[in-house]
Amino acid sequence: MPRASLAAVCIALLAALVTLAPASAAAELPAGPASARAAAAITPRAAALPGPPTVSSAWVAHIVTPTPALSAPRHGRVKITVPTSAAIYGAPVALLVLGARVTPDGTTWLRVLLPERPNGISGWINSNYVELTRTPWQVDVSVEARTVSLLRAGRLVGRWQAVVGKPSTPTPRGLYAVYERVPQPSPNDFFGTWALLLTAFSPVLHDFDGGPGQVAIHGRGGASLLDPLGSARSHGCIRIDNSAIDVLARDASEGTPVEIG
Repeated sequence: MPRASLAAVCIALLAALVTLAPASAAAELPAGPASARAAAAITPRAAALPGPPTVSSAWVAHIVTPTPALSAPRHGRVKITVPTSAAIYGAPVALLVLGARVTPDGTTWLRVLLPERPNGISGWINSNYVELTRTPWQVDVSVEARTVSLLRAGRLVGRWQAVVGKPSTPTPRGLYAVYERVPQPSPNDFFGTWALLLTAFSPVLHDFDGGPGQVAIHGRGGASLLDPLGSARSHGCIRIDNSAIDVLARDASEGTPVEIG
């Protein structure tokens, strides 16, 4: 074959490969208006894979298109389909990243903390369906001391007295995250100014006050003022003064780690 013809064939083959590669990647994305945005998200390099939360920072996966959370990377069973918006107030869903793995096909999978029972359950999601950020914020709850602390990059920003769960309806311990920040209609209502729903659920209440027994950090108003700060009298939620919950609602956005110990 003449040298000019051989070069033309090579150029044609390269063009075909370039055309086919993005088409294959796009075929793996779920349909929907957010697919283009998800395809544009940067996949982390293997040398800089997101890891579990540390004292100074944590990775957060912002869901840009509904995506299945699997029991294992790539071929696991579907645990849940993670939506882009939370159910109550419609806040964007952002999940705490616990680790990452690259599969042989080059895809980075993220292990994220899910807002499901049992407490601490996680699932694997394709990093192409999320946008990753890092947060320096962390919330620490001490059940024994009955306090809530806010830290930025490991430095204490504020600490407040709290009401925690009573012995019969304890506040569950473990690593959780803020799932949805819900503003309240009146500061004089039971939940005060804000309720920060967590990925934690009561270990004993599976149906409470019309909900699934999801634990929250919230303010105080109305009847909740009857239980003094520093007491253990709640159904599992953590109550702090409205001035304190206002600070948390401002800084501890969705995906912020919450350590209850």
